[in-house]
Amino acid sequence: QVQLVESGGGLVQPGGSLRLSCAASGFTFSIYAMSWYRQAPGKQRELVAAIASAGGSTSYADSVKGRFTISRDNAKRMVLLQMSSLKPEDTAVYYCSVVRIYRYWGQGTQVTVSS
Repeated sequence: QVQLVESGGGLVQPGGSLRLSCAASGFTFSIYAMSWYRQAPGKQRELVAAIASAGGSTSYADSVKGRFTISRDNAKRMVLLQMSSLKPEDTAVYYCSVVRIYRYWGQGTQVTVSS
């Protein structure tokens, strides 16, 4: 079955950096686009970044453009989200996701940006 396991979240000061990882299993990772979403308290889940199956095409929410970078390692079945210049408004639970007939989600990893 499809499994997505996120890691790398934590508490960071404004202006700091974090790298999130998502380990995927249960499907042919290399042929699916992958994405990162986030959900802040009291807000809807929103798309943060997405990457095509071969990694050549990426897209970002306007709020994170120039600060976040999504990448993938198909050999390791991993998708990464490098986050820099973090702001308090980036505080949220971050989820890895794939659409394979249905949309699948990981359990999420908490990112808190606070001084």
